[in-house]
Amino acid sequence: MTQAFIDVLAGQRQAVPPIWMMRQAGRYLPEYRELRAKAGGFLDLCFTPDYAVEVTLQPIRRFNFDAAIIFSDILVIPYALGRSVRFEAGEGPRLDPLDTPEKIATLAAKADFTKLEPVFEALRRVRAELDSRIALIGFCGAPWTVATYMVAGQGTPDQAPARMMAYRHPDAFAKIIDILVENSIHYLVGQLRAGANALQIFDTWAGVLPPREFLRWSVEPTRRIVEGVRKAVPDAKIIGFPRGAAGLLPDYVATTGVNAVSIDWTAEPAMIRERVQSKVAVQGNLDPLALIAGGAALDRAVDDVLANYGKGRLIFNLGHGIQPETPIAHVEQMVRRVRDYKG
Repeated sequence: MTQAFIDVLAGQRQAVPPIWMMRQAGRYLPEYRELRAKAGGFLDLCFTPDYAVEVTLQPIRRFNFDAAIIFSDILVIPYALGRSVRFEAGEGPRLDPLDTPEKIATLAAKADFTKLEPVFEALRRVRAELDSRIALIGFCGAPWTVATYMVAGQGTPDQAPARMMAYRHPDAFAKIIDILVENSIHYLVGQLRAGANALQIFDTWAGVLPPREFLRWSVEPTRRIVEGVRKAVPDAKIIGFPRGAAGLLPDYVATTGVNAVSIDWTAEPAMIRERVQSKVAVQGNLDPLALIAGGAALDRAVDDVLANYGKGRLIFNLGHGIQPETPIAHVEQMVRRVRDYKG
């Protein structure tokens, strides 16, 4: 049984685009909130296979999406590198900052992947339970985005601490990037071998970089990861998501070798169609706020995505993650609208 999601990544347009949502396993679902309260800490949720499997499958049971994405976090690589990683309620991740070259020099070169064995175990179990028509996605954070959290010790409005480190101490910053590249390759290959059918590389903070720095810190590390993964798994299907990259996307696609690129809701449709979707599949790009709004506004927004990209290779998704306050009925409305598409 073929998977429509994988077929699109392999070059075959689907008349009805496959659909899933970033952050589809999350706080908008009451069953997730119930399990989250039971699990205790966020990392306990990620690293307890029983919990991670259940959370991964919850949105599939509700919406029958065409792909599941393993429940984990982009900061598990720093955790496996021996960094302190914790999640403060309502405040997001906290790490011990690598805010000087001297601190960066203490960073371990190789992760302890036994710490990530629960993720691999969850992947094996989810793949065994999923219908064969539903793809399973593994993922990692792109080196640039993960490094921004490692340098600052937390998220900041424009990730200025990492940007400043990259300008002032490029050699030290490059050490973080190099370590993340090598360990991300190992992690992604492990996810494929554990049952993932495709991978996504999340570069959430790519859009804060000017073009020269974007090429150095976002595009080139991603290219190295794609190359490294395919050295081990030659037909690996990989989606890149350099959020906010806009007009830099054609270069990203041409250089990295990804099978698809995820676009946010600000992308200019004609440019994407002509210079991106003509080369690779496109994933996106519904505004998550339209999903909250619902009603006629949601229908129009869904129709716009389909009108803009439905004639080419499209995986329907949001332009970023679903928000916790999103009504479940609106997700159902979106799924019906996409699956009624007569492309």
